[in-house]
Amino acid sequence: MGDRKRFTSSRKLDHMRICAEEDVERGEAGFSDIRFVHNALPECDMAAIDRHTRFLSREFSSPLFISAMTGGHPDTKAVNARLARAAEHYGIGMGVGSQRAALENPDLVDTFSVVRDEAPDAFIAANLGAVQLRDHGVGWAERAVEMIDADAIAIHLNFLQEAIQPEGDHNAAGCIDAIRGLCRDIKTPVIIKETGSGISAEAARKCWGAGVAAIDIGGAGGTSWAAVESLRAESSRNLRDQEKKTLGEDFSDWGIPTVVSLCEVLASGGPVIASGGIRTGEDMAKALALGADLCGMALPLLKPAIRSDEALYQAIDTVHRQLDVAMFLTGSTRIKDLKKARMFITGRTRQMIDRDNPAQLKK
Repeated sequence: MGDRKRFTSSRKLDHMRICAEEDVERGEAGFSDIRFVHNALPECDMAAIDRHTRFLSREFSSPLFISAMTGGHPDTKAVNARLARAAEHYGIGMGVGSQRAALENPDLVDTFSVVRDEAPDAFIAANLGAVQLRDHGVGWAERAVEMIDADAIAIHLNFLQEAIQPEGDHNAAGCIDAIRGLCRDIKTPVIIKETGSGISAEAARKCWGAGVAAIDIGGAGGTSWAAVESLRAESSRNLRDQEKKTLGEDFSDWGIPTVVSLCEVLASGGPVIASGGIRTGEDMAKALALGADLCGMALPLLKPAIRSDEALYQAIDTVHRQLDVAMFLTGSTRIKDLKKARMFITGRTRQMIDRDNPAQLKK
């Protein structure tokens, strides 16, 4: 058990380092296939644009959501603290990385609890893997929530990553029953979160049927965890790690592009967090116009969060300015006005969108 605890913790540091230093983005999220119809007479004041929105009965100053990134190693604590200060400063939501390491080793709890210390009023989502939920039960989920006084808990689905890892959890049986039991037995809202491969309409319907409160689609086109695992194995001489490197390369472009996944999940229910390859405020505006409630960003905020508070705030300010301009040029004073903005969907993305969803195609 001790070796497994150390492995889980060191893996968290490896993941943060690789994402910050290496090229880990693969595929196309689909936002380049969307173009807003320019409103030459927007009839609104850009200075009066209101980014406020609601999600799970909470008010947010912006639809930007700081997606789960890190925690679980002593060297990740400062980054989580910085992200939390930003969430508090801007009045936006935040998710923490998988809390498995701290549930296995209480010495690592402060790498997560620092988030609530720095963001006493922010919406914070706890994070636990579906396999860990299945294997350890509702008790682990409750401990994850208590650890950071969370407002919701994200149950992450990372089966591509697990399949690539020789030491990964290769048995996915029983996870939907575990999710159903959690939704029944815990008071905290449950969010299902993919981690870069997207969620289909069929999978979404299973989740809504199990009682989840929201879905974070985590579509393909941003950070590829298959690519991360491939890069992590690159320097190893171990034969099993070399196999992982090859598998990671083979499946680095696997998944449902974010825009396609967003359309599929929205057709099945809501609320929905759009994430996966969202890199600008214009991408956010497109996702919101399609119907997303919040937009999650991780990689674009990780590098500035490692550097300083000032760098992180500057990155968030840039995203907000981009969102404001996109809203202004579509005549959208409020976030809900974006849903009326006309847009064209072209190329491969249009071809992939389910033909049973004509409302999205008309956009």
